[in-house]
Amino acid sequence: MAIDATFWVAVSFVIFFAGLFYLKVPQKINEVLNNLISEIRNEIDESEKLRTEAKTLLDNAQKKLDTAQNVSNEIIEQAKKESDKLIIDLNDKFHRSSEIKKNLAENKIDQMKKAALKEIRDASVKIAVDSVKKIITTSVDSSKLDTLFQKNLDETKEELKKINS
Repeated sequence: MAIDATFWVAVSFVIFFAGLFYLKVPQKINEVLNNLISEIRNEIDESEKLRTEAKTLLDNAQKKLDTAQNVSNEIIEQAKKESDKLIIDLNDKFHRSSEIKKNLAENKIDQMKKAALKEIRDASVKIAVDSVKKIITTSVDSSKLDTLFQKNLDETKEELKKINS
């Protein structure tokens, strides 16, 4: 049996692997690979947690944004309603005050007309009475004067009663 180079290569190959197993290199490689695998899994799990957390934060932020948008829309709608109501109220108040001022002006005009008519009547009565006095004193004697005076006094009282009622 000749020992050739192939035999020695095979023996060295076996010794090499026996040395590797003796030094527990495959176990150490396995442990290193397992550690790398577990680190990669941890990183993947951590990144998955971060992704989930980011998605949750995004959803919360979106909900807050939607809520804020809804609240702002409600505030705007409420402000529009209040401004419309205020405009209507102010318009009603304006019309009421205009109506009141108009009525006051009409009443004042009526009072001024009545006062003017009363002044005219008073002046007419005074002029008539003065004229009658003058005519009576110049043309009538005292007995006719008393009768005429009484008659005119009664007529004047009747006319004043008609005017006042």
